Amino acid sequence: MISRVNNSGVGSAYTNNIASNTQKKEGASTTATDQNSSKVDKLKESINSGEYKVDLSALSKKMADELL
Repeated sequence: MISRVNNSGVGSAYTNNIASNTQKKEGASTTATDQNSSKVDKLKESINSGEYKVDLSALSKKMADELL
């Protein structure tokens, strides 16, 4: 036998699930942003201190590949 389902209960469960998933995605994007910021900060520091070295061979190969 099929019973009736309380629509408000189903709706609130669905809404709660969406909110939970949104919060998880926001937390993950914040972590990724923090990691990217840390990489950028490290690059800035190495450039400012003169320690950053460009791999000219890899750069020229990449440029040539992009042109082909």
